[in-house]
Amino acid sequence: MSLLGNLIWLLLGGIFSGLLWLAAGLILCITVIGIPLGTQCFKFASVSFCPFGKEIVYGGGAVSLLANILWLLFFGIEMALANAAIGLLLCITVIGIPFGMQYFKIARLALMPFGARVV
Repeated sequence: MSLLGNLIWLLLGGIFSGLLWLAAGLILCITVIGIPLGTQCFKFASVSFCPFGKEIVYGGGAVSLLANILWLLFFGIEMALANAAIGLLLCITVIGIPFGMQYFKIARLALMPFGARVV
């Protein structure tokens, strides 16, 4: 199921989403200050290319919490709301529900990317 889901996902916009995340990560990694943010964009790209069959495990400590708070204030809310809105639109139809659930997974990752691992 995950192979078929990932193939359909890529054909219906997943490749575009993943390439945008890769481009954003490369742009952010140009500066030293942007490298931690760029690595988080690469994490989003890996999930955006093939979200089916991947799980996100959350962990981390105080440093991850502080980084997540800063991320949430500057980037996270907009990204999470955009992914959640796309997920809600996809969940209108029965066929779109699995794809909507993947967007909800990406929205949760957009809220707290630091300390999260993609498994």
